[in-house]
Amino acid sequence: MRMRPTLTWEPTVGLPPASTDLSAVAEAVRGGGIAVLSGAGLSTESGIPDYRGEHGSLQRHTPMTFQEFTGDEQARRRYWARSQLGWRAMTRAHPNTGHGAVTTLAGAGLVTGVITQNVDGLQQSAGLRDVIELHGSLSRVICLGCRRTSTRAELDRQLREANPLFEETAERHRAARVNPDGDVDLPEEAVREFRVVACTACGTGVLKPDVVFFGENVPPERVEACRRLVDEAAALLVLGSSLTVMSGLRFVRRAAESGTPVLIINQGPTRGDRWAAHRVDLPLGQALTALVALACP
Repeated sequence: MRMRPTLTWEPTVGLPPASTDLSAVAEAVRGGGIAVLSGAGLSTESGIPDYRGEHGSLQRHTPMTFQEFTGDEQARRRYWARSQLGWRAMTRAHPNTGHGAVTTLAGAGLVTGVITQNVDGLQQSAGLRDVIELHGSLSRVICLGCRRTSTRAELDRQLREANPLFEETAERHRAARVNPDGDVDLPEEAVREFRVVACTACGTGVLKPDVVFFGENVPPERVEACRRLVDEAAALLVLGSSLTVMSGLRFVRRAAESGTPVLIINQGPTRGDRWAAHRVDLPLGQALTALVALACP
């Protein structure tokens, strides 16, 4: 499954209207067997912007593609310089009430598993371990040569040692807004002299965050795990995703085509609305706090 570089979509006419009433969603959740598909909207209340909302990062930032990252040394330098600052901002983010509510629903036996499109690790930080990271995690780094994986914290130490003068740049841009893919916008002069390090295991391999870039394939075994979770679910609950990217949308379509109800809670329309049995338009923290109160015994 390849992450198609679809950045925008236009809502079509004739979609079912959204509601602010959670009662139908709560009734379905009370029955249990719920698979959750979460997106960037679940993390906005933790200070990480989404891609396509009112203040989404796509209004000022285009995510790097896999082809650009692997084919352009300067592009990699720019990515890692921006990511070096963005990673620090990501590590300061904390789970919000929405993440906590999903963990509570899972602890009550109502949610059987979570597929997250997010790469921030906040759902796991909220205490839920049974999470399929569809697009990977910023906390890991992979060598494109020998395929060794290591921690982002380890790479952070190496990049600090290789770029001691970057600390001054980092301090000047401390307030820069982090993007959902873990980097920040920096002026070109701030990244021109940034030194990128190679894999310490093989000595030459290009290091890449262990996330699925636009234009890259989602690992097939991960896709299959998501399919099994959706196929075995009594309902699919979509949280905070516009479903613009096909890698997430296809699970909505799969559920609907097999007769599994699709429930969507998101601020604004989504690309999957036509397949939704119920769609609620509310902020995620507010909606999920209320959902826990309505659904949990």
